[in-house]
Amino acid sequence: MKQELSRRFLLRLLSGIRHERLEIVAGDKRYGFGDSAAALRATVTMHDDGVWREVLRGSTGLAETYMDGRWDVDDMVCLIRIAARNMGPLDRARDFWHPVLHPTQRLTGMIPTNDHAGSRANISAHYDLGNKLFSLFLDPTLTYSAAYFESPRVSLEEAQRAKLERICTHLALGPDDHLLEIGTGWGSMAIHAATRYGCRVTTTTISQEQHDVAVQRVREAGVGHLVEVLLKDYRDLTGTYSKLVSIEMIEAVGWQYFDTYFRRCSELLEPDGLMLLQAITADDRVYKTEKASKSFINTLIFPGGCLPSLEVIHDCLAGETDMRTVWLDDITHHYSETLRRWREDFVAHAAEADALGYDERFRRMWLLYLAYVEAGFAERRIGDVQMLLAKPEWRATLPDRESRVEQPSVMVPSATRSAARLAAEHPAGDLVK
Repeated sequence: MKQELSRRFLLRLLSGIRHERLEIVAGDKRYGFGDSAAALRATVTMHDDGVWREVLRGSTGLAETYMDGRWDVDDMVCLIRIAARNMGPLDRARDFWHPVLHPTQRLTGMIPTNDHAGSRANISAHYDLGNKLFSLFLDPTLTYSAAYFESPRVSLEEAQRAKLERICTHLALGPDDHLLEIGTGWGSMAIHAATRYGCRVTTTTISQEQHDVAVQRVREAGVGHLVEVLLKDYRDLTGTYSKLVSIEMIEAVGWQYFDTYFRRCSELLEPDGLMLLQAITADDRVYKTEKASKSFINTLIFPGGCLPSLEVIHDCLAGETDMRTVWLDDITHHYSETLRRWREDFVAHAAEADALGYDERFRRMWLLYLAYVEAGFAERRIGDVQMLLAKPEWRATLPDRESRVEQPSVMVPSATRSAARLAAEHPAGDLVK
């Protein structure tokens, strides 16, 4: 009975699709919605009628049934884009029924999980999945954040290097700077800054695997005398720095700690210091409802994660720091392209993922994750920004042109090591930005 009611209810909601095309094949029945001539289209094939009911659980229900092979689609990105454009009625229905069906879930989301111990556990859940997994789709710089495409023709590696160079240029790095990086990843930012600008870099992570691999990469790049890699929570850092960079790390902070994060960043900067923040953002209008919800992403992919909104960022800056925003750039479209390339590379290496022990359920989950986020950026349900934040005594000017990767280095850089070689030497580790 519940299954049939769910089916009828969802078919009525889907009938509101007007400008896209969605077809659903369920057994011997075929349903069509929207414009049959639409360019944005997808066909879903259901292998289990129980999926109708699971859709009312939102993205988590859809994800788990897809991971279990209970439905398939010919174009996952198009399906999620169609859903994003028609989410209003489904969101309202889910918001109405969900508290009744799952009364404790929102309360659970209000409990802080990103204290020191929780942060370590949450980071490990995503980034300790194994170096080899990430090497299947990341470029040789092992950079796990939005690239910057100066041209559609450039490679992903070139786009990642352009992003790093762009950050360094806006921070006006030089040999006299001491740069603090919150969120080491595999060390690409720290190595780039040190090799090209000769500045001191202190970078920190709370992942033991990240720390160990970054230390090795720094040493092999010949900048061990300039770069120090710490295994320390950002809340425990001491000292002051002339410049600070944090690339897509704030999403792991947890909404209960956004104010702490910005306050600590401000305290760590010198009176004339600069901070470059790259952040994935949520729409201001949905932030309050989304921050405590349990979605596919913050349940199965990034436990404890929460996207800040620009309003929240500005409120934290005004209320917790003496920093001000002096430059902001929306690079959302660069992230959708980055995700497209990651997804295509992951699909192309599916057999290798299988050989590495990542079973079909995991591979379906990962493919859904990449497609889900790609579609989110393409439809601007989420955004990505770079922000330059200045302390009160900063008096310099912004760069008058975009950076270029071909600018000369102040040091002779070592050759880039391949992701495959690193993965082979660190099979238990993780890759990150």
